[in-house]
Amino acid sequence: MFDLIDLHTHSHHSDGTLAPAQLVALAAQRHVQVLALTDHDTTAGLAEAAAAARDAGMRFISGVEITAGWRGQELHIVGLGVDQENPALKNHLAHLLQLRRSRIAAIGERLRRNSSFRDADPTAAVLASTAVPTRTHVARAIVAQGLAKSTQDAFDRWLGRGCKGHVPQEWPDLASAVAAIRAAGGHAVLAHPHRYKLSSGALGNLCTEFKDCGGSALEVSLPAMSPNDAARLARLARQHALAGSAGSDFHEPGLAWRPLGRFAKLPDGVEPLLARLQDQP
Repeated sequence: MFDLIDLHTHSHHSDGTLAPAQLVALAAQRHVQVLALTDHDTTAGLAEAAAAARDAGMRFISGVEITAGWRGQELHIVGLGVDQENPALKNHLAHLLQLRRSRIAAIGERLRRNSSFRDADPTAAVLASTAVPTRTHVARAIVAQGLAKSTQDAFDRWLGRGCKGHVPQEWPDLASAVAAIRAAGGHAVLAHPHRYKLSSGALGNLCTEFKDCGGSALEVSLPAMSPNDAARLARLARQHALAGSAGSDFHEPGLAWRPLGRFAKLPDGVEPLLARLQDQP
């Protein structure tokens, strides 16, 4: 059994800051033995990461983190062990990219109505230089323009719900995200369930629907998770017969609350998803 795994990470192909090979090198420094790259709505970095992992003697799992919607809530579904060339997955990701680019363009339109952005639209450079644009990219651009102190400040002042640059997005539903992952031979994992603004009852209903449409696992171990959240997610995994996954949700060095490859072990009584991934050819 592997000692140190990380099944949720990001590179600069989505909203991370490291190239895939740099991510693998950092993981190797931290003695990670099994690594998955799970960029938002893209598999563009998988080939580079897989090659770097082979050179480092590290087991690599092809992944992606798909954006979905459920009852007005944005969800993230991690797919692990996916075939990135699968047509159904590629078509689904292409549709998500169109939605992302349209949303960023709409954010730019709203921000330009404010005098602070009239001559310096932060979304223009993001759309021109970023393959999979996210609001995090826009937030970083706002910080670079001196109009926010940090990315969180940019969300609080400009991009968050109720702010002048907020643009709501209706994403494809949960079932379609899971179906795309399964079509590509992967396992669908409900990412960071404790972060969604849902009541305990609603989260239970979400887990029921997720399992019914083919979901495999919950992320039950992430950095900075409270003991109460960890216990709650472990109960949900057991109750719904879902396996457990663990990952850092790493985006960039220097974020102490998302250290690569460091989080609690899976709780007792929760089947490790990694055991199922090991059975794949």
